[in-house]
Amino acid sequence: MARDGVAIQFDGVYKSFEDTHVLKGMDLEIGWGKITTILGPSGCGKSVTLKHIIGIERADAGRVTVDGNEMGTVSERDLVELRKRIGVLFQSSALFDSMTVRENVGFGLRMHTGASDAEINERVQACLEEVELHGAEEMMPVELSGGMRKRAALARAIAMSPDFILYDEPTTGLDPRTVNVVSDLILKLQDRLDITSVIVTHDMSLTRRISDHVALLYQGKVAAQGSPDEIEAADNEVRRFIAGEL
Repeated sequence: MARDGVAIQFDGVYKSFEDTHVLKGMDLEIGWGKITTILGPSGCGKSVTLKHIIGIERADAGRVTVDGNEMGTVSERDLVELRKRIGVLFQSSALFDSMTVRENVGFGLRMHTGASDAEINERVQACLEEVELHGAEEMMPVELSGGMRKRAALARAIAMSPDFILYDEPTTGLDPRTVNVVSDLILKLQDRLDITSVIVTHDMSLTRRISDHVALLYQGKVAAQGSPDEIEAADNEVRRFIAGEL
């Protein structure tokens, strides 16, 4: 069931790694059921932002809240349960090379549910059909093209019927046709699955095509945010980013 309001919130978040200050008072609200895209140049903290949502990183100061869970103080038990509700599409796809596509997609179900083999196989089939990869069940990752690897990883990300999907540079390294295929899949899944999606990218064309809300991350803060049209009409850092100057 669709929900209104804020699903994920960053409130004055600071994060450093030794002497490198990555997030410097970041504020951001991510709405339920929307596609929120975080734009920014390499090294600006986009992937670090995703890691705070998953709980891999914790803020040095400030607060990150995911569906009411304060990520700085959440218990290990509640964090495990929250992570079951978050699907992640990694930049490298991160498929297990020693497993077939079927085994990769069903991995989370086998690890975290009491589903039978028949139930897992049925769910795997449904997920592969969602990403238009039916028939690839017994293939190994090494046999897949870049676009097929992305689709297999996306099938794995949706297998546990998550409330959230996080996409880390989903179109990096793909040819223009495959970029369009992945973009269409993101929109299709958003429409069919009632999820909240967060995408980090530097791809402006992808951003225009799929986003409900866009935030430009620059020098550790959100420099501008709004709809894709509002972002492109903004000044200063946004124009410089679009022009390839950041």
